[in-house]
Amino acid sequence: MITLGIETTAHTFGVGIVTDKGEFLANVKDMITSEHGGIIPAQAGEHHFNIWETVLNQALDRAKITLSDVDLISFSQGPGIGNCLRVGAFVARALALTYKKPIIGVNHCIAHLSIGKVRTKTKDPVLLYTSGANMQVIAYEGKKYRIFGETLDMGVGNFIDSVAREIGLGFPGGPKLEKLALQGKNLIRLPYSIKGMDLSFGGLFTNVCQKIKSKKYTNEDLAFSIQETVFAMLVEVAERAMAHTGKNELLLGGGVACNTRLQKMCEIMCKERGAYVFVPEREYLVDNGAMIAWQGSIQYNKRRKQNISRTQIQPYWRTDEVKVDWI
Repeated sequence: MITLGIETTAHTFGVGIVTDKGEFLANVKDMITSEHGGIIPAQAGEHHFNIWETVLNQALDRAKITLSDVDLISFSQGPGIGNCLRVGAFVARALALTYKKPIIGVNHCIAHLSIGKVRTKTKDPVLLYTSGANMQVIAYEGKKYRIFGETLDMGVGNFIDSVAREIGLGFPGGPKLEKLALQGKNLIRLPYSIKGMDLSFGGLFTNVCQKIKSKKYTNEDLAFSIQETVFAMLVEVAERAMAHTGKNELLLGGGVACNTRLQKMCEIMCKERGAYVFVPEREYLVDNGAMIAWQGSIQYNKRRKQNISRTQIQPYWRTDEVKVDWI
């Protein structure tokens, strides 16, 4: 069975094509960028609407198939930015109706977990999910993916992008801030905000903005200190979740997980507790259509069908609200 997946939760319009045997035939995406400011929902939605046909055709060409060869249309139903989700849902419905294909909407966060499992062969991990709009520590317990810790305000990626914007690095700012951090030498004391198993980045962002405006610190030292502080917070709650659940595998997911310093800190933590860390390839860490296609394929193979009248977007769809009946 061949599944075509459409990803449009935020800045990326992606189309992935996979088989139910785990073959990845195509994974094409186009992302909105900006020299100033972050994601403006209306502009992101317009970008997706203007680019969808081009990205779709590129994916079909790469997979060497036509839409008639596709057996299932899968799309990111939520969570995400409404303006962006609507475009993906519209395209998915249009293709499903035109070519008379079944359609299924999937949870974006769980798709990150599923793609990581199939690409790394991990079995039963704790997922450290670090994306633009979110941060969650997730594990499968009691027939659901449970959230053992999450952000109370900003997503970790949004925090990093916002800091990068204050420094003048443009969007997306994560990769640029990572390069800047390599030049930092002095660790600046910053708020370390862990509340139980949850994290808070709002107060930290205010504190960093004050330090940027004070001109007392170099951008390099600030970038270095931000990474060391924030990633230590992430690793701490991930380790607590591993200890609580008794799991010895840690899986990284989301765009922030592309950061090599975060990967290294997770490796050190896992090595010290006799556990293992798994990191899928970069193209499957960031938002992509292949993960949506793979998750759709998993659910459909378990006879999870969806009527097109129930494909409304769900911008606030939580990970722990999904019925997990494919494990």
